[in-house]
Amino acid sequence: MAPISSPKIPWAERLAPRRWLGPVVMLGPAGVWLLLLLVLPTLLILEISLVPGLRLGQPSGGYGLGNYLQILQPVYLRVIGRSLSFAVGSTLLCLVLGFPVAYWLALMSPQRWRNLLLVGFILPLWTSSLLRAYAWTAILRPSGVLNTIFTAVGLPAQAWLNTPTAVFIGLTYSFLPYMVLILYASLEKLDTRLLEAAADLGATPFQGFWKITIPQVLPGIAAGSLLVFISTLGDFVVPTLLGGASSMNISRLIYNQFLGPTRAWGFGSALSMLLILAVSLSIALLLRYGDKSTVTEPS
Repeated sequence: MAPISSPKIPWAERLAPRRWLGPVVMLGPAGVWLLLLLVLPTLLILEISLVPGLRLGQPSGGYGLGNYLQILQPVYLRVIGRSLSFAVGSTLLCLVLGFPVAYWLALMSPQRWRNLLLVGFILPLWTSSLLRAYAWTAILRPSGVLNTIFTAVGLPAQAWLNTPTAVFIGLTYSFLPYMVLILYASLEKLDTRLLEAAADLGATPFQGFWKITIPQVLPGIAAGSLLVFISTLGDFVVPTLLGGASSMNISRLIYNQFLGPTRAWGFGSALSMLLILAVSLSIALLLRYGDKSTVTEPS
């Protein structure tokens, strides 16, 4: 009687588990990095946020939602609303100011000077955001450059420093290049033949812009707007240096809870989780509706 031989397994099936070895080895260091510096700290913040009334140097009690309920107090809701107004307002300003610039750079500027003009426009990004904010304090202060020009031409001096107006100016200036870069990358792919066809069919320039240009660059508009919104929502430097006490936002409020005199770490962690949730939701919308080919342009 002939011995029963075991079924032959193809070499491809034997080596199939090893196909995962390469990706695991490649992604392992980045995964460990994200786990140690992103996931675990976020979970720690979540745990601290669930301890009501937790303060540095005081014994902690049980878990609860007291810190999150404290956010619903009117004084903190006003801070959150102010932060959202800063983010939404500066995003709209960047879009209104950045779209014409990006349109001109992508479609109307001389081809041989286009790259040089683009580099010149994003040149401020090569300096620190802290230095740019300090520069605006020198421009907007009562004896600064702007008021010197105003008085020289007979206009009244403006007290814009330490006001929400200064915050909008600083945020718009800081993040306008990002909006221009993303819109430029989207407008550069615009199919101008559709505009020519629309003009031949009797469409006005406004109709061509609204019905052809805007739909084609709408993913870029969404990507740029969401990116600027995410960046301005959690910005700390500009509101602190230009806004003063009247422009308290959520990032400054979180800073005060951890490093201020109260040292209310539980409440600060709850505010941090709220900001993380808002940013995560914005990133999800960015990945869903944004132009994926332009999201990485600012880096």
